[in-house]
Formats: sequence, C-alpha cells, structure tokens
Amino acid sequence: MNVWYVSYGSNICEDRFLCYIYGGAPKGSNKAESGCSDKTPPKITCKKELPYTQYFAKEESKWGKGGVAFIDHEKNPESKTIARQYLITTEQFIEVVEQENNTGNLNIDVDKIIDNGYLDITAGWYGRLIYLGNEAGCPMFTFTDTYNMKNQKITPPSNSYLKIITRGLKELGLTKQEIIDYFLTTKGIEGYFSGDLLSHYIFD
Repeated sequence: MNVWYVSYGSNICEDRFLCYIYGGAPKGSNKAESGCSDKTPPKITCKKELPYTQYFAKEESKWGKGGVAFIDHEKNPESKTIARQYLITTEQFIEVVEQENNTGNLNIDVDKIIDNGYLDITAGWYGRLIYLGNEAGCPMFTFTDTYNMKNQKITPPSNSYLKIITRGLKELGLTKQEIIDYFLTTKGIEGYFSGDLLSHYIFD
C-alpha cells in the first residue's frame, strides 16, 4: 500500500528527506541515516498546509544546539503549517519513522492510526503518528512528539536546521519575504528574531 508521508520539519527539503530513503548524511547534520530497504524514490511530492500549530523545542539534536520542529496535538483552524507530502510505500514510511526515532523493528499498524486518529508508538521525539485524512485514495500521516506543546520548553532552532527548512520552503515556491513572514509567526522564532536578524540567520 502507498501512503503520504507529510513533513513540516527538515524533511520538507527533498534532498534531506531522500537521505532517509537512500541513506547518507544531509548537509548540516552530524548523523548519517541508514536509508530504507526499498530505495525507490517517492512517486509524487507536493506542497501541503496543515491546520496545526508548529513550534520549536528541545535543546540539542543532530543539527546542533537549538530546537527542532514539532506540531501540537490538537488542530487549530487559525494555524497554517506549511508541509511537503511524499507518496511512498507503507514499509518505507515505517522505516522513516524508525530512523527519525533512532530505533528499529517498530510494530506500526497503520489501520490503528486511521481508526484512532493517532498512535503513540515510542517515547522518541517523533513517537506520535497522526492521521491527516486521505488524498488520491491514500492515507496521509505525519508525526510529532508524544508530549503536547504546552508541556514543552520552546527553544529557537539552530542555524543549520532552520536553513534546511528554508531550502525546502524555497523548493515549494515561497519567496524570501514569504519565508521570513512565515517563520516570524512560529513559536521558537516569534519574539526571538526581528525580520532583519532572521534574514541574516537563514540567507547569509
């Protein structure tokens, strides 16, 4: 079965996501990914918008010191998180989840995610899988932390991490000003950066 994996974090950049398919270390990361057993590239990739609040949290990751992107557990019709969806196989999606959570042999029943709307499969940072509905006959899934936003310490992202998301947003057709305006409404950037400072942070 094919599924849509919908990413709003670093995987919004296609080259970065393909490291989860092919293996290898993306630019700006200190960790090489193992890749999927099936290295077939995504059949389709396109822009998506999610009615969930995005925020940055955690202290340090493979991208260096600073937060990484998550979405809150509850929908917020006033929020618009820009994402990218990839049409891949169920098996590839499971292996992407395993790599994202630095674990293996996860028992993931996608039907349970669909029936319940979400499924917590690990205590890892991206251990909650969320069902986003169907498109073109295939279910859409994303993932986030098992803890919701109100229980997180908001932390500005590292330069390398935000730059890789910026690359993805540019690939999706956003202008520099649209990217700046979008980030300035995101928790972890809002109140920490001015427009000028953010521009230097991600474009210089």
